[in-house]
Amino acid sequence: MSGQNKDEFRSGFVCFVGRPNTGKSTLTNAMVGQKIAITSSRPQTTRHTIRGIVHREHAQLILVDTPGLHRPRTLLGQRLNDLVRDTYSEVDVIAVCIPADEKIGPGDRWIVEQIKTMAPKTTLLGVVTKIDKVSRDQVAHQLMAVSQLLGPEAEVVPVSAVKGEQVEVLIDVIASQMPEGPAFYPDGELTDEPEEVLMAELIREAALEGVRDELPHS
Repeated sequence: MSGQNKDEFRSGFVCFVGRPNTGKSTLTNAMVGQKIAITSSRPQTTRHTIRGIVHREHAQLILVDTPGLHRPRTLLGQRLNDLVRDTYSEVDVIAVCIPADEKIGPGDRWIVEQIKTMAPKTTLLGVVTKIDKVSRDQVAHQLMAVSQLLGPEAEVVPVSAVKGEQVEVLIDVIASQMPEGPAFYPDGELTDEPEEVLMAELIREAALEGVRDELPHS
């Protein structure tokens, strides 16, 4: 039996995409079980890829956290978008994050169009985030809307990263979409970022929240 279980171990890379502030970094932290990606109420908080690692008996998921894809207005925005595009070609699953408490808008549709153009063969998954903020009826309505946006072949999972609701379900769904293969990282490793980089990110998070007018964000 143990040999059979080994054969069924799945591993791969997943990228969370969506408009800025759709809960991607919070979800990354909830799945890893520790804070590795900074979160802020300001958009474009994530400046570079952070890989979080989720370990389970049957799978290992490497979470690639990217900046929110958006229509760039500045050179910084363009460079962040280029980073996102490069990431698309390197992952097994792209999970599109859309909050339960916001209607699907032109920005969401634009992102999905970009993904389907840039990575037509990559598995698409819908994630309805922040379900703790709305009623069950509103969650159901948003699940239908996201399903229509992504197409009938894409699974859609509702989650609340803050409350921890459905996080394990999401991990299982993503794992089921991964190819069979060995673990990429040793058990216990949660990120491949050096400690110095994580410390710098946490300091930047505190600065973004505490120093608003004094610190030009762009």
